[in-house]
Amino acid sequence: MNERLHSVLAQRGVSPESLAEVCEVDPKTVGRWLGGRVPHRRHRFSVAQHLRVEETFLWPTPPPHGSRSDAGLGTELVGTYQNRASVPREMWLQLLAEAREQICVLVFSGTFFAQSNPHVAKMLAERAAAGIRVRLCFGDSDGQAVAVRGREEGIGDALAAKIRASLTYYRPLLAEAGCDVRLHDTTLYASLFRYDDDLLVNPHVWGQPASANPLLHLKRADATGWFDNYAQSFEAVWAAARPWTPDQEGTATHGQD
Repeated sequence: MNERLHSVLAQRGVSPESLAEVCEVDPKTVGRWLGGRVPHRRHRFSVAQHLRVEETFLWPTPPPHGSRSDAGLGTELVGTYQNRASVPREMWLQLLAEAREQICVLVFSGTFFAQSNPHVAKMLAERAAAGIRVRLCFGDSDGQAVAVRGREEGIGDALAAKIRASLTYYRPLLAEAGCDVRLHDTTLYASLFRYDDDLLVNPHVWGQPASANPLLHLKRADATGWFDNYAQSFEAVWAAARPWTPDQEGTATHGQD
């Protein structure tokens, strides 16, 4: 049985019958694909395009004899997006709503995260109440890393102001058990958004805002792939970050001055 195809169809809300119509095949043919048969190449392409996933995720190619299988590509890479804005809003909401163990966010300002979903703080609080661990890590607006990044993007102190503004959305979470908000002062090579075994990686290109850069959707396959490398980098930054205490610093009192 092709468990990955079953899972993606369920996540996308696509029935086998509608997939058969898109691929111009008999529904019984899709049933055979679900049962483990590998489609013809043109059908694999059509299915991957329609479901917005990588073809090699649905039908991994067995590695050549003697080769390493931990490269990550094809087994963990579920999808790619030209830029962060190309990611459907529904996917952000679905991943957040379906998380069962942990939600981890590593950004500088993450302004879009709240602006694209005005109820994000409430949703995160509800997930924490359900027993899910929520960890949000923002850039320290007074730190060197944010100052350097602002200069590189040509926006000066605007990035620090964006961080202070973004944090106001998450102040209610500080009183919630299971929710932690920290500030980091580290070079950020990629923004990370983890929902259990799904990880959205937004690499940073020098001098460009994160929103203009590509986004990779990874799904954990084993402990030696891309997913765990990025997950470990989150843990390293989180360990060195300090708790956000808005009543004791300028993040809450100075606004965007």
